[in-house]
Amino acid sequence: MTDIPADAETRRAVAPVICYPNDTLPKVDLALYRGAREGARKVDEVLVPPREAMAFRVAAGQFFRVSSVEGPQVGDLNLWNAHDLSERFYSGKTRALHGTHLSTGERMWSAFPFLRPMATITEDTLGWYGIDGYGGSVHDVIGTRCDPYTHNLLSGGQYHHCCHSNLTRALADATGMTLAEAEPHVHDVLNVFMCTGFTRDTGQYFMKASPVRPGDYLEFFAEIDLLGALSACPGGDCSSEHSSDEAACYPLLVEVFAPEEGALQGWSQPGTNGYDRTHGR
Repeated sequence: MTDIPADAETRRAVAPVICYPNDTLPKVDLALYRGAREGARKVDEVLVPPREAMAFRVAAGQFFRVSSVEGPQVGDLNLWNAHDLSERFYSGKTRALHGTHLSTGERMWSAFPFLRPMATITEDTLGWYGIDGYGGSVHDVIGTRCDPYTHNLLSGGQYHHCCHSNLTRALADATGMTLAEAEPHVHDVLNVFMCTGFTRDTGQYFMKASPVRPGDYLEFFAEIDLLGALSACPGGDCSSEHSSDEAACYPLLVEVFAPEEGALQGWSQPGTNGYDRTHGR
């Protein structure tokens, strides 16, 4: 059964089928969001130091922006329901619904059993990049986050400023939990500004120098009350390596904006998923 069959090329030539046609997803009213953003005022900001993470809070109906401010830098973003940490960003289902990389008009969806929009991308200054000749693009939901466990597995080292550890410390600081309590809540990320893809020959996950420039940003609309944490990855622009202090790293800026009263007329927070959860019993 391991021999190449006579009809191998015919089997390879079968056309693909999209697993989750997404034309029935709730429509994104970008015009409403952008109109509300025009008169919004900044109510908070957090500067994330290089090789560290910081937490921030955004109320439902507000906007938050992640910006490159000094040099090319990628960031690992976690989102939780501010009132229930069990509702958190689900990168795998987001990838299944939208694709491997996110941009304007696409959403960060929450985990089961909630499965609702947590945040909607409203602006992306790197939207011009598209998909390059290597199959790379920006803002991926395929990488999990750099972590000290994989680093130890591959090199035997003890590195404490991987994004997983950074996010764990940030969540612990924001909630008063111990590190041991906080760590299980840290989850797969949106890799903001990171340029990634899969090699065509071996199917391996790759990274390459991010095209991000100081002044570039990714902006979101908070669909529910959010607790977020952002790590300024030790890989810098991810052009060479991560999980070390070798790469040049720069801070990232998170800003929160509140629209004027009445600017979101007709908008309401999305409810949790409508499945009845009986699972056939």
